[in-house]
Amino acid sequence: MTTPTKERDVPTQELERVTIRFAGDSGDGMQVTGTQFTRTAAVFGNDISTLPDFPAEIRAPAGSLPGVSGFQISFSSSDIHTPGDEPDVLVAMNPAALKANIGDLPPGGALIVNTDAFTGPNLQKVGYGTNPLTDGSLKPFTVFEIPISALNTRALTGLDMTNKQIDLTKNFFALGIMFWLYERSMEPTLQWIDQKFGKRPVIAEANARALKAGYAFGETTEIFHTHYRVAPAHLPPGRYRNITGNEATALGFVVASRKASRPLFYGSYPITPASDILHQLSGYKDFGVTTFQAEDEIAAIGSAIGASYGGALGMTGTSGPGIALKSEAMNLAVMVELPLIVIDVQRAGPSTGMPTKNEQSDLLQVMFGRNGDSPIAVVAPATPGDCFDMAFEAVRIALRSMTPVVYLSDAFLATGSEPWAIPSVDDLPDISVPNRTDRAGFQPYSRDPVTLARPWAVPGTPGLEHRIGGLEKADVTGNVSYDPDNHHRMQLLRVEKIARIANDIAELEVYGPDRGDLLILGWGSTYGAIRSAVERLQAQGRSVAHAHLRHLNPFPRNTGDVVRSYRRVLIPEVNLGQLLLLIRARYLIDAVGYDRVRGKPFRIAEIEEEAIRLLDDPEAPR
Repeated sequence: MTTPTKERDVPTQELERVTIRFAGDSGDGMQVTGTQFTRTAAVFGNDISTLPDFPAEIRAPAGSLPGVSGFQISFSSSDIHTPGDEPDVLVAMNPAALKANIGDLPPGGALIVNTDAFTGPNLQKVGYGTNPLTDGSLKPFTVFEIPISALNTRALTGLDMTNKQIDLTKNFFALGIMFWLYERSMEPTLQWIDQKFGKRPVIAEANARALKAGYAFGETTEIFHTHYRVAPAHLPPGRYRNITGNEATALGFVVASRKASRPLFYGSYPITPASDILHQLSGYKDFGVTTFQAEDEIAAIGSAIGASYGGALGMTGTSGPGIALKSEAMNLAVMVELPLIVIDVQRAGPSTGMPTKNEQSDLLQVMFGRNGDSPIAVVAPATPGDCFDMAFEAVRIALRSMTPVVYLSDAFLATGSEPWAIPSVDDLPDISVPNRTDRAGFQPYSRDPVTLARPWAVPGTPGLEHRIGGLEKADVTGNVSYDPDNHHRMQLLRVEKIARIANDIAELEVYGPDRGDLLILGWGSTYGAIRSAVERLQAQGRSVAHAHLRHLNPFPRNTGDVVRSYRRVLIPEVNLGQLLLLIRARYLIDAVGYDRVRGKPFRIAEIEEEAIRLLDDPEAPR
């Protein structure tokens, strides 16, 4: 469908979904560019999903492959679950960005390049023997060559700025072109520029000029022959905002602390990609939130355990390497049976690994990576918006059962974003748990008959003094005990307390037939790719279903029934088969793993292809 526009009588083509990838040097502002396009798409009403891609090197040489920064956004007029398998449009600000990303652009895809950056030294720096803009290697694509740097410099003539400062605004010129191409208003971004740079009028004027100049270039140039329009999505009624996983996580914990009537204490050591949670929580001082930037991971979790002992909602956060450092103190929290939230925003490992790349490979570590039998509850959000719900759930479980809870997010969820329906706080349940104040009959390790939780007796309560520490506790009294039978009994009690959480969590839901040929089972950020693949397979008439685990210890009580209801079970993971190991061991089924650890999320197509391979396997059980 095409309709004429008022500008140059350029036709407008209606599209259901578009995926754009902005790519450039780490100093080219690609994250800002992508974020501003995302905000505009959200204001317009599209369903959106994003994938920021940060360089792992802090100061990689300018124009080098390790320094490439990218931001992919998919926006649609219908419900979507992923930021797209591949871009429809690639905006490459230099040769490094082109070389790092061109392999993902499908034939016929649109390629917008900043020709000013394709100089001899820049080409040589990334290993181009010839200029790809002239050697014919880009023939499969629809290429738009634009001297973005020169045009942007001309637009900023007369401003009191250095050439370097002027060059830093060229990302807004590129953004203006994309706004014109996809019929997006500049107004939200102009407002953002005014708020961000209001105290630096020259910088604000430069960025606004660059944006408007890029938009005007789209209006006047003859190289674009079509506008594109993606209509608003039909989302359920409600108030929405665009939110990242880390933002939703912080909000979920703040709301949980209010509904628990407990002040929130967050002790953390900065680490990518968990640092944003510390930044977010530090802005909520007026809501009873105290943040503490510790000198190391051990001090961070120690302070959080101390806060829980004192009656606050104690929390700490980190990423994979930091969990290794926190493991001894996590064991202490298990032994003293205090509510504690440990956030692990997973990233590619082992060791320092790839700090800005995605992985979900800490599941076995948080389940078993401590000395002794040390059971801890584990939850994992599935989408950026779901981070709010599972943060709230983590607190509910920790308080109800008086136990540490690990909250497993990952880099994809943390930095990705989507529209989020803002919930009514009044509709959320009261999750408060009272402190023990009555000294009559008090025993520090007496237990609730349903949850096996011990009483929460905070320091300074008369008559409720008790021992605290990592040595084994005597059942009921909490005194130090070396009795072998008591130790065995306490181990069983701690395990049973975690197991009983299954009685108080939702059952595993199935999308699709309740029995059939194939169940694709996932956890964490694989949700979007799995759900999209299953939707495609179901549209082909295949007997395929999707179930997604958000409670990983304990599993929902119906998990065994669900996985036994299908001929085959496929478990895609961004690790080497950790959930697969747990499911096969617990339920004795011959589940099949599909593992990809490339620092990237799954593509929909690869899960779909693996599912078809299993479905068409003649040796699969019937």
